[in-house]
Amino acid sequence: MNTSMNVSKYMTQKLITATPDMTVKQAFLLMRTHRVRHIPVVEGEKLVGIISDRDLRRPRWADTLDDWTTYYNVDDTHTVADVMTKTPETVKASDDIRKAVKIFREQRYGALPVLNRDQELVGILSAQDLLVALEELLPK
Repeated sequence: MNTSMNVSKYMTQKLITATPDMTVKQAFLLMRTHRVRHIPVVEGEKLVGIISDRDLRRPRWADTLDDWTTYYNVDDTHTVADVMTKTPETVKASDDIRKAVKIFREQRYGALPVLNRDQELVGILSAQDLLVALEELLPK
């Protein structure tokens, strides 16, 4: 079995990012255009959150509203900062893929931002990326 299965080998390096001041509608269109379900949120070079398609479908702020019709309304009145997960859990590019798998399994995440030694965002690891790792391990 391959013992050097680092996160860096499987992560997606071509990043689509959002900023906290983007509207929810802009983030939705970005996800749709690039066919992704998770987008790291950055301020300058610093990771400040992550937003998922699930955040857009049922944002946490919707729980305080009485009108159910607004739950799925993607508009320009809310920003990414309103719905993003702040300070998301991350993995390092040098981490073993098993560490990421454990986090995915225990926390039920769909993606994890990947940082380098200097805490800079260098990629994102999704459940789809983990399937690539699994495929390598399966007998041919």
